[in-house]
Amino acid sequence: MATIYYSRNKLGDHDYYLGATAQGLCFVGSWEQDLSELKKFYPQADLVVATTQTQVAASQLAAYLAGQRHTFDLALAWPQGTDLQQATWQALLKIPYGATIDYTTLAQRAGYPRSVRAVASAVGKNPLLIIAPCHRVLRKDGSQGGYRGGLAMKQVLLTLEQVK
Repeated sequence: MATIYYSRNKLGDHDYYLGATAQGLCFVGSWEQDLSELKKFYPQADLVVATTQTQVAASQLAAYLAGQRHTFDLALAWPQGTDLQQATWQALLKIPYGATIDYTTLAQRAGYPRSVRAVASAVGKNPLLIIAPCHRVLRKDGSQGGYRGGLAMKQVLLTLEQVK
């Protein structure tokens, strides 16, 4: 059973839970959610209050939310996932700050061009909001679509990056 070190952090105007293993950051929560959101992603994990394990991530996320950072330099610890999920999450990391793409393009970049719905589902299972920037993925018609953190959070992040 894995151990996840977690912390609740005031970042910008909202509270976020962060989770990390010994290998790296594994979770960024949605605005104002409780610890149950982390437990849904890692139901078998032992949760331990973080001492230092999430400090660097919290600092980098705070700088991003203040408009002072556009990229992250963090060790990441992804959960178990299918090959499609892993490829989708890696493709998310390559979407540049201030840019958006649609789900079809993301599916192509992930190597699953005929699996747009499955790729969209993998986006919804992204445990690292903001870090793996699923807020930058829009519907083909340019509308926002869904977002685990809620559409208000997605719009704030897109506005922060000055994406219209």
